[in-house]
Amino acid sequence: MAAQETEATQQSTVSNGEVSSNGAAASSQVAQTGATAQDPQQQQQQQPQQQQPNAWQVIKGVLFRIFIIWAISSWFRRGPSTPDPNTPAGAPRVPSRNLFPKDTLMDFYVYISENEIFSDFNNTEALFWFQRDLVYGDWTTGEAGDGCYEHYQELDTPESVQHNSSLYIHVYFTKSGFHPDPKRKGQYRRLATVHTTRMLNKFKRRKFLKTKNLLTGETEADPEMIKRAESHGPVEIISHWHPNLTINMVDDHTAWVKGSVPPPLDQHVKFDAVSGDYYPIVYFNDYWNLQKDYYPINETLKKLPLRLTYCPLSLWRWQLYAAQNARSPWNFLGEDTYEQSDEDQDSVKVALLETNPYLLGLTIVVSIVHSIFEFLAFKNDIQFWNSRQSLEGLSVRSIIFGVFQSLVVLLYILDNETNFVVQVSVFIGLLIDFWKITKVMDVRLDRENKIAGIFPRLIFKDKSTYVESSTKIYDDMAFKYLSWLLYPLFGCYAVYSLIYVEHKGWYSWVLSMLYGFLLTFGFITMTPQLFINYKMKSVAHLPWRMLTYKALNTFIDDLFAFVIRMPMMYRIGCLRDDVVFFIYLYQRWIYRVDPNRVNEFGTSGVDHSTENSAQAAVGDTAATAAAAITDKPEGEKKND
Repeated sequence: MAAQETEATQQSTVSNGEVSSNGAAASSQVAQTGATAQDPQQQQQQQPQQQQPNAWQVIKGVLFRIFIIWAISSWFRRGPSTPDPNTPAGAPRVPSRNLFPKDTLMDFYVYISENEIFSDFNNTEALFWFQRDLVYGDWTTGEAGDGCYEHYQELDTPESVQHNSSLYIHVYFTKSGFHPDPKRKGQYRRLATVHTTRMLNKFKRRKFLKTKNLLTGETEADPEMIKRAESHGPVEIISHWHPNLTINMVDDHTAWVKGSVPPPLDQHVKFDAVSGDYYPIVYFNDYWNLQKDYYPINETLKKLPLRLTYCPLSLWRWQLYAAQNARSPWNFLGEDTYEQSDEDQDSVKVALLETNPYLLGLTIVVSIVHSIFEFLAFKNDIQFWNSRQSLEGLSVRSIIFGVFQSLVVLLYILDNETNFVVQVSVFIGLLIDFWKITKVMDVRLDRENKIAGIFPRLIFKDKSTYVESSTKIYDDMAFKYLSWLLYPLFGCYAVYSLIYVEHKGWYSWVLSMLYGFLLTFGFITMTPQLFINYKMKSVAHLPWRMLTYKALNTFIDDLFAFVIRMPMMYRIGCLRDDVVFFIYLYQRWIYRVDPNRVNEFGTSGVDHSTENSAQAAVGDTAATAAAAITDKPEGEKKND
């Protein structure tokens, strides 16, 4: 089961279909775009990519991260907002209102420009879309009767954009009869104009891993990609394009108070400095744009297709989107420290789009229960080893092998530049495994025989409760039989990895080979404990609470592994752990409880002190009766 927790990092989620910005299936323009940018896409596909985690693991991870973010943000939550300097001290704050009342007629302007600050309103080529007489808060008009409007057009790719420059969209909403150009006297009004800007293209980093076959020195990487890596370095910043974008105007008339808008909404609610009222919230919604649908912009891409959709948006849905796109509190650790990868984001969105709503709700509920079980299993595992007094019946070698396994996983994710939070969690698990070593072995510092005459030497010695019992003999026998199976499998896997898999170097080959072997055959290391149980005809020494919680988690994984689309290797991993646990259950059934056996807390079901005192009392009574008979006269003795 320990190997299963790390196995999820190697799984992939396959998603079919393309998704537009409003959650519907993308139209044929996306397919045409893919054909247009075929060459860069092929180059990107030839690049080695990290496999995606499955949706079930992602949902659990997201819920766990939400809890961690909430716990940490609760400690750093800011206090009352700073008083407005323009407001007299102690004066009550007056609630504001929306500058665009309900059912306001609006004109909608969209300009496309290479400049972040737009002022060329007289350039008709820059005007991408103009829609007259939109009704603010109307949910019944439009082509589909849902208040939405759509516009599609293909843009000529500017030469500067082909060379990693930026392209901006400028959106203006004005009350009917007004114009967004401030230079037009009499047609422009500040309180009647809402303006927002956003960059249309997205810069993404493409990493090139220089891998090769260590025996032949050859690589399957594209020669063109190798040349680009030599000229631009292992990390290249490339501009990407997505053909869909939704512009939402939030239908909200809340009486917000300046300085008291809760985060992250305060980043979007803009107040007018003079009147104190707030402008309507214009939100660029690209949440449903999957990262896999972005494609690079280069010299071969002559046209940029763009499909804009205008839709009203309710306040509570906008709050959900704003919360999802809010900056993480982990940003102080670095740009890529905590943020999810593109694959993680796509896995969550695909799960939300393709999973039945009832099943999705059940998944969320069960995943919360799953997280609770994981916490309880962790807590009981710590309690078990902290209070353990005897090692009789426990496999110490399995604990040592678990330390080796955690160390390999940590070195592997460090070599592959995995997310910082994942590195921290694995490192904490390694520290806990090291702590278990101090519970199963006597560890001391030898200051007389120092290493290189400087550093004290660590001395590991088996505890007396382990050496003096038959457990050590059975543990050695179990690992001897296990080595007959593991060593040939390890050798075959090492040869396969060396011949057919490309690596960055010999160090990476050793780590990836060990990591892959542990994921594939690591569950076999759970079998020595089964062998010890068989030899001792008892399971009373096992941490059953921890095993029960882990087994429940595995059964939950089994349920959703066959309900939600997941890789077959992950399903097999869940099933094999179940088989081992069922063997544990069978052993618990055939090896009945022995009240005389000492349990994991050093006690048994029989009070030996009471039993000894009772035996002593019986002995004293018999001795007294014998003495009384001996002291009788000869005549009474004859009569007796």
